[in-house]
Amino acid sequence: MSQKKIYLLLTDTGTFFTRMIKSYTKKPYNHASIALDPELLEVYSFGRKKARNPFIGGFVREDINSALFEHAKCAIYSLSLTDNQIQKIIHFIQDIEAQKEHYRYNLLGLFGVVFNKPIKRKNTFFCSQFVAVLKECNIIHFEKDLALIEPSDLYTYANFQFVYEGKLKDFPNNVRNESQNVPCPLIHMKCDSSFSSSHHLVFSSHPNLLYKEKCIC
Repeated sequence: MSQKKIYLLLTDTGTFFTRMIKSYTKKPYNHASIALDPELLEVYSFGRKKARNPFIGGFVREDINSALFEHAKCAIYSLSLTDNQIQKIIHFIQDIEAQKEHYRYNLLGLFGVVFNKPIKRKNTFFCSQFVAVLKECNIIHFEKDLALIEPSDLYTYANFQFVYEGKLKDFPNNVRNESQNVPCPLIHMKCDSSFSSSHHLVFSSHPNLLYKEKCIC
């Protein structure tokens, strides 16, 4: 069976909200996203939809060339999956995109992380909670509640391969040297979920899959 890769993108955008989270986690990266291609053209997460309003958030397709990521630092990891596993992730993303108006950013869930008390709310996610879809797709099995998963937890539970660390804008178009092992954990933050999957859309494997919105975490 052929194998393909997905990518875990961890970033530090330097926004005020990110700095607040960082003051608690003491970790270099506190925003997590899933990318479906090595060029990072299809990057998905949960975050702020309006640049000046941290309280309006939800499902977003991120543009790594936007002003938000202009000075972002990042760490990128890859994970080899079967075609069937990739399709599960695609369907999950499509299901949420089809019902995106019903999904919100789980801001209260971040306080649950702080106090180690999972706060579960229907159709809400924070970034690493959304990326923890990998569990729902039977790809990663987390030992902790998904509502408590931090970005750093995401790559420590599976055979992720280290790809790149540095300025996001300097990330090469062609992914290379992916054979390196994942280094010691760089980060930490947390996640949960109640996933639904009822819509099955036709997937176009390139950037026209979903709409474009900026994420400001």
